[in-house]
Amino acid sequence: MSTTTATHSDAGDGQLQRTIDWRGAFWVASGVPALVLFSIGGIAGTTGNIAFLIWTASIILGLIQSFTYAEIAGLFPSKSGGASVYGATAWLRYSKFIAPLSVWCNWLAWTPVLSLGCSIAAAYILNALAPIPGFTETSPEVLQYMAANVGTSAADAVAALTAAATPAIRTWTLYHGTLGPVSFSLNSVFFIGVILMLITFAIQHRGILGTANVQKYIGLIVIVPMLIVGIVPIITGQINWDNYSPLVPLAAAYSPEPGAWNVAGWTLAFGGMFIAAWSAYAFETAICYTSEFKNPGRDTVRAIFYSGLLCLALYTLVPFTFQGVLGLNGMLATPIVDGSGVAEAMARMVGGAGFVTSIMVMLMILALMLSIMTAMAGSSRTLYQGSVDGWLPRYLSHVNSHGAPTRAMWTDLIFNVFLLAVAAADATSFFFVLSVSNCGYIIFNFLNLNSGWIHRIDNGHIHRPWKAPTILIAVGALLSYVNAMFMGAGAKVWNPWALWAGFIAAALIIPVFCYRHYIQDGGKFPVHMLDDLGISQEDLKNRKAGILPYLTLIAGVVVVLLANWFFVI
Repeated sequence: MSTTTATHSDAGDGQLQRTIDWRGAFWVASGVPALVLFSIGGIAGTTGNIAFLIWTASIILGLIQSFTYAEIAGLFPSKSGGASVYGATAWLRYSKFIAPLSVWCNWLAWTPVLSLGCSIAAAYILNALAPIPGFTETSPEVLQYMAANVGTSAADAVAALTAAATPAIRTWTLYHGTLGPVSFSLNSVFFIGVILMLITFAIQHRGILGTANVQKYIGLIVIVPMLIVGIVPIITGQINWDNYSPLVPLAAAYSPEPGAWNVAGWTLAFGGMFIAAWSAYAFETAICYTSEFKNPGRDTVRAIFYSGLLCLALYTLVPFTFQGVLGLNGMLATPIVDGSGVAEAMARMVGGAGFVTSIMVMLMILALMLSIMTAMAGSSRTLYQGSVDGWLPRYLSHVNSHGAPTRAMWTDLIFNVFLLAVAAADATSFFFVLSVSNCGYIIFNFLNLNSGWIHRIDNGHIHRPWKAPTILIAVGALLSYVNAMFMGAGAKVWNPWALWAGFIAAALIIPVFCYRHYIQDGGKFPVHMLDDLGISQEDLKNRKAGILPYLTLIAGVVVVLLANWFFVI
């Protein structure tokens, strides 16, 4: 089969363009390592001394799973949108509704990177422009305040002076309220975040080649300092090896007392594995651009493997050195947990202060912008290909003259403006968005890892430019249940409603798909959807895997519910 087949699109809407090789995809995916900074403090706060092991284990699982993704991506040289699109076709023979669930849940997982990343970047910008003064109990201002207000405690004096000296922009909000279990706020972080989103949109508007060129330079500026932060403390002897023991989970989240490997401890550990997956598995976005590769058969597997190796280095080194230098109490500090103090900590780890700290803040903002651009590039192409293949509304299949799926990008942006209002409110709301998003990611992960063996059974005759060892396809299928357990046990660590909200968010695909399939398309899929497999829609009635896919789904639901029932804090 030719590897230069054009991506289908509505007449007059243009097509994605074959302008990059695996290096371009590598640089577009180079924003993934920065995702470790989203939750490095949160995972340390919930798991304690085992945090570095959580990150290491998670990235190793991601690498094993990537072998399945690399194989199925090679089946579809004319599709973009990532592993969810390639895996969805495996489930199509067995259910019209399970197949689009894979695409939808992958998009639900990726798109919040825009809002979450912008909220953190906006907080850094706000800290630089309007910093909150840092008074201590021994500050001259505090001592003067206590002398002038006899009977006032040092803690009350610090609180009063901090409140009085805090710039008004830090507390200003146009409107705020609550929405179910979360808050939302149209505050200064929200408006700065919206500006950052628009900047990202403008860069992506030029198409994938322009995006890759921009991200290559930003990626180098960001990745090199992250490697320095991961290596320098080890070389200079800053690592305190006592910070890795006792090797047990916390007794309770965000409390420094060590716990034990009991049910509560395992629950916290699984909560860490659950949220780490959102970052550590994400380098699979490197195969979102198959129909934009000059040589899909060669570029696809190289893109995902080299991206995975980069993530392996950074996801092991950075959490390890953070914990070794800061220790548990340092990792539990509020500025680390909420992300606002990570840049300052990185500056101290390389022996710098003042100007070096300012440089690190700028690098942190660039790192977050890099991850935002990666997310918009990947998630918009998931929407685009989902539309082209008949899963999502037709309007999303439009691309501009540069080959950028602009309507999908606008949909991403508008949806994330809403999420940004939630993420900007407080840390609880931030992690609620993150955990609900990750429920979608684990659902996608489950369906896709099992699509590997389903494709082997139903489409074994299709040429595979790269074929994974069968044992790794089997291990990937097994890991789908391990990840399901992480979700069932661990989502509650971040919010008691996260798992159920994740199920509701995933179910929203049903009315969306019904509108496209039954109203817009009259109950038929686009003819070209199955071109890469060389089969017709009549061939979909031939289900060689029998009842195995259905048993797989039932077993997955059982694992989630049992884990949720058994593992409690």
